[in-house]
Amino acid sequence: MPGYAILVYGDEAGGFSSYSPSLPGVVAAASTYDECATLMREAVAFHLEGLREAGDPVPEPDVVGAEVVVVAA
Repeated sequence: MPGYAILVYGDEAGGFSSYSPSLPGVVAAASTYDECATLMREAVAFHLEGLREAGDPVPEPDVVGAEVVVVAA
């Protein structure tokens, strides 16, 4: 089922931040990975709801899968 990618990154202070490449300006930050991912899912849903309510175009979901590639440092 297609969806929107969210990317979550750890920061130097020990927290996490996230964004969606398909939805510019939709971001979240939190002190834990799980909290950041949850906030981002909520932010995406809120953003899409706002677009629909305003009658603005909603970007089509564009991700059908994702992988994380781990390489030796």
